[in-house]
Amino acid sequence: MYEKIYHEPGVSGNLIIFKGCKEKILDTLKKVLYDITGDDMEKIARQGLLYDFYGALLTEHQRNIYEDVVLYDLSLSEIAQEHGISRQGVHDLVKRCDKILEGYEEKLHLVEKFEKTKGLAREIRNLTAQFAETKDMSLIHRIEEISGEIIELEAH
Repeated sequence: MYEKIYHEPGVSGNLIIFKGCKEKILDTLKKVLYDITGDDMEKIARQGLLYDFYGALLTEHQRNIYEDVVLYDLSLSEIAQEHGISRQGVHDLVKRCDKILEGYEEKLHLVEKFEKTKGLAREIRNLTAQFAETKDMSLIHRIEEISGEIIELEAH
């Protein structure tokens, strides 16, 4: 599917050249603005997190197509032509992958634990900044409590 992945001097990021109905060059480190709603962005972020945690459990074919849709933002038509399947087939496969990945999350809760741990780490960072200013020992006790919560999250 990919012709080549390389880094070109003087260009930020890696360039990926896709061969399909059109040649596309994507700069993987460059931010692209999309005209989509916040709900769409949340869905895309969730799909990316689920894929990061559970994507290796999909088949190679599922991973390739899911990456093209979620990570590389290729159109269903482009992916269909590249893989020799129908646009509807791509759509159905992506929906099936979403369901599979959500099923893993329902059973394992790794994304939920990650998000909770990230929030607790932010709280620790804020508390340490407050402690540096105030030297209030109750903040240290709260940090110890939060540390315990993080350890408990990992135990389950």
